[in-house]
Amino acid sequence: MKTYIKFLIEIFLKSFLYISCSMLSLIFIINLLTELDFFKDINITTEFIVYLSLINSPSMLFEMFPFIFLISTQLFFIRLFKNNEFQIFKYSGLKNTNILSILTVSSFFLGLIIISLFYNFSSKLKNIYLEIKSNYSTDGKYLAVITKNGLWIKDKINETNLIINANQIEDYFLIDAIITEFDEKFNVVRSIKSKKININNKNWIIHNPTIIQNNFISSKDLLNFTTNFDYNRILTLFSNLSSLSLLKLFELKRNYDLLNFSTTEIDIQIQRIISYPVYLVIMTLLSAILMLKTKNFRGYMSKIGIGFLLTVVIYYINNFFNVLGTTQKISYLSSVWMPIIILILFNIFMSLRINEK
Repeated sequence: MKTYIKFLIEIFLKSFLYISCSMLSLIFIINLLTELDFFKDINITTEFIVYLSLINSPSMLFEMFPFIFLISTQLFFIRLFKNNEFQIFKYSGLKNTNILSILTVSSFFLGLIIISLFYNFSSKLKNIYLEIKSNYSTDGKYLAVITKNGLWIKDKINETNLIINANQIEDYFLIDAIITEFDEKFNVVRSIKSKKININNKNWIIHNPTIIQNNFISSKDLLNFTTNFDYNRILTLFSNLSSLSLLKLFELKRNYDLLNFSTTEIDIQIQRIISYPVYLVIMTLLSAILMLKTKNFRGYMSKIGIGFLLTVVIYYINNFFNVLGTTQKISYLSSVWMPIIILILFNIFMSLRINEK
């Protein structure tokens, strides 16, 4: 590897590490304040709050990486401009496109490391964080999971414990469901079987239930059944996909398919992870082109200000397409890749005659 390539990569990596550490510190402080507010009425140690803040920070940092790459690239060029190293490279015959190529390759490989190592690491910590936090929330006694054997719900109403299993979900109905009621000591009170249960609200309507109680079997046309769950609540219990590694996401998708559950949010999350290195490269190129186009601007704060403005615009563009994807107004592929395509086209337009800058 040529010396100037090593030199440029080293500057870029130092800028990336500096911004990442600064952002991680800021995220940790925000998490700390959030946890202090959450546990203000609960008697726990300061060390425990610090621990929770630490293990929740990496997953939030992952979400910030596109903007970290943008700011890191700005810092990279500020270093080159400040020390007149950029002009030295220009006089040596190094074109702007050469510098962009070095940044592109570096960003891409860094992106691969982030999704293969950092994302899996952060998702495991996020999972630990959510498990610990659930013990202190009002939802701690409730549980819903999806496995290859269908949907499983653990619930508690007054002194009654419930275990609910359903093979499928169609619209607002549980299909082929079994509800088993237990007393406080987990002795079976009764079992209810039904082909269809309406879960539109927390007062479930069980159609044609078969009730087994005290070794007697009875049936009804309809049975009202009160739980702490409805269709919307079940959906939200599986919304925190950042706590799942890529392999876990594929496994969850297969289980959702078996349950006839919508996989749109999982598909979007998988595509986001797959497209992440490309997204990071685009953000790096966008920042680099911006710095080259504004090279003659007085003061570095104006350049950084434009960069922050772009991050806000890009955030809202991504959020807009994400909402369209999750509400199935457009396909999940379009919701992830359309913003990237727009940024690619914008980069191409902005990079015209870039070597003259």
